[in-house]
Amino acid sequence: MHFSSGINRPPYEAMDGFLQVTSGCSHGKCEFCTFYKDSPFKISNMKEVEEDIKELSNYEYKFERIYLQGADPFILPYEKLAKVAELIHRYLPHVKSIGGYARVDNVKNKSIDELKKLKDMGYSNFYFGNESGDDYILKRMNKGYEAKVVVEMLSKLDEAGMPYIMNFLGGLGGHNYGLDHALKSADVINQLHPSMVYASELTLFPDTPLSRDVKAGKFIEANEQERFEELKALIEAIKIPTVFKAEHVTMPAPIRGRLPENKEEIIEYLDNLIEAAKEGAFDNYRSNVLSL
Repeated sequence: MHFSSGINRPPYEAMDGFLQVTSGCSHGKCEFCTFYKDSPFKISNMKEVEEDIKELSNYEYKFERIYLQGADPFILPYEKLAKVAELIHRYLPHVKSIGGYARVDNVKNKSIDELKKLKDMGYSNFYFGNESGDDYILKRMNKGYEAKVVVEMLSKLDEAGMPYIMNFLGGLGGHNYGLDHALKSADVINQLHPSMVYASELTLFPDTPLSRDVKAGKFIEANEQERFEELKALIEAIKIPTVFKAEHVTMPAPIRGRLPENKEEIIEYLDNLIEAAKEGAFDNYRSNVLSL
């Protein structure tokens, strides 16, 4: 298999087959990100892709889903994604769906009609690392787009009927900014129809610009109580029906449920976590997260 870096995927994609079609990140400038720093952005050539798909076909386990590797493989134009799907279905006829990580601006080079065709080829539930719906934070973290672009691009997926997942990165606003971040992000989410909102928490490592800002006193991290309060505010403000999960290694306690059906019990659970955080129950958690 042609992998230029380690496998990266959300926890719930653990049983997928992994196929590299891009390496690195097309943006690579987010202030908090440690992924793909040693892997320049590159599009894999189709010969390598086909060789890897053939290799996957020799595995005893029959994958029902392929999770494309790279920070944002959905950046590939329609023609290349269509070719990848054709090869997958030729050699792996048991595969039912294809996903991967994505940036919201990956949608820009695809028409609604092309997105509909990609959906019919099995593309679904790409994990969009939008992280926030707050323009101040998006600019501060150098995400490369504004909140209106998140709505504009993901609305195209809604129109095409392609399911997708949105990420919320808690703590991204730092100390005393969580409630604003939650409410502005919920406002963006409420304009869309994600199949899931997946939350994780900002956890800094030494090789990021934001970690250097922390050392310089330019950014103060949110404490664990603030992070749970932020998640509570987000869940209270989400009005659309969706699945909510926060099961990442950056979460001191997993949270999951359907909204609005399980909203009250999730909020009650978060209230208990907030009280535990006030007592210092999670004070050492973040320092023990060694990798993402």
